[in-house]
Amino acid sequence: MSLVVVILVSILGFRLLGDYSWLEAVWLVVITISTVGFSENSQSPAEMQIFTIFVILLGVTSAVYTCGGFIQLLLQGEVDRVLGRRRMTRELARMKDHVIICGFGRLGQDLATQLQHRGLDFVVVDTDPGKHQVIGKFNAPLIVGDATTERVLQEAKLAEAKALVTALPSDAHNVFITLTARNLRPDIQIIAKSELESSCRKLRQAGANKIVMPHRVGAQQMERMISRPSTADLFELFAEASHLEMELDELRVREGDGLVGHTLGDSGIKEDFNLLVIGIKSREGEIEFNPTTERAIVADDTLLVIGQMADINRMKTANQI
Repeated sequence: MSLVVVILVSILGFRLLGDYSWLEAVWLVVITISTVGFSENSQSPAEMQIFTIFVILLGVTSAVYTCGGFIQLLLQGEVDRVLGRRRMTRELARMKDHVIICGFGRLGQDLATQLQHRGLDFVVVDTDPGKHQVIGKFNAPLIVGDATTERVLQEAKLAEAKALVTALPSDAHNVFITLTARNLRPDIQIIAKSELESSCRKLRQAGANKIVMPHRVGAQQMERMISRPSTADLFELFAEASHLEMELDELRVREGDGLVGHTLGDSGIKEDFNLLVIGIKSREGEIEFNPTTERAIVADDTLLVIGQMADINRMKTANQI
């Protein structure tokens, strides 16, 4: 802005003080500020020479300042890009058992909020570079690219991920991402979003473990609010990330854990940790609801418990779960 002011004032000064035409005034300002110079300086009157000196000093200073600021902006943007890339590379390098979110629309952002509250690491893959402005509050890596390609999924460390969620608006893209991820990683858990009932079969054939239809989930929740409002409140309590003091959690029991070989009655889950076991999922995938106190806990059982988050963490620590 200062350079523009100097140029305009200088043109006006040459026009009025030197009786030059507008074209000659512009020409004189350009060759003066650019330090090219002109031969008729010695023939100019004193006031013209003094004015020209000020034009040179102010013009060159303003030009250097403007060019320097422009170069700084370019370099700053490049530095930020390089530093951001390096930071993302470091974050990805330390990640293991993370979640890959493909598509960062409303569903993807809500999922990121829930995962962040649970303390789970995640990586976002999206084709829109503008998502950098949104991902900032999550402090998570963003890979700008097409998640249907193997290279992008490998960059997101699919080989070391815990799960992949594909939440793109297009069912066709979700199917293709599922197929690509399943071919690269046969054992990963894949959760896919589907808008159409007809796409569910294709997603299962492509290798999706779970399929979520947002409109159906929303309809079920509305029906529950109407017919069973108290039950809906309980579900909402467990679903909301803001209610972390009360949790419905699952605890996977492995060989060597402190609970193996005990029954529910003598395990101390209720007495010592104030937790309620509402179900047990066996290694075969069968769920036994409201198990009796005589039910023995074996390796690879998954305990479904309700209680305070602090008590759940305390139980995990005490029993090395």
